[in-house]
Amino acid sequence: VQLPASGGGLVQAGGSLRLSCVVSGGDFSTFVMGWFRRAPGNGREFVSTISWGGSRTAYSDSVKGRFTISRDNDRNTVYLQMNNLKPDDTAVYYCAANDGIATHSIPEKYDYWGQGTEVTVSS
Repeated sequence: VQLPASGGGLVQAGGSLRLSCVVSGGDFSTFVMGWFRRAPGNGREFVSTISWGGSRTAYSDSVKGRFTISRDNDRNTVYLQMNNLKPDDTAVYYCAANDGIATHSIPEKYDYWGQGTEVTVSS
């Protein structure tokens, strides 16, 4: 399963970015999808997750109200719309797939990981 993330870049605080992750090599519609991030010197941090059909979502407290996760099962793609970005959001963002049923915030529950995309928010 391949799931490279894209859409990162440099943005000023208060700006927006939309990350995308196109999944290939598996049945996307049966994957629970998640977004995680890793800031310099830190471990992986949960950002958001979405169920198969998109009816269930969850967010970390640090991004709730600013980020929105969504998916398009026809395009095998999961998105992360990031608004009102803050310097603390600077990190490499990764998408991950869980070949199961329940949504998870724990990285170890995810079976597949892609290459990340770097997001830098300047103050």
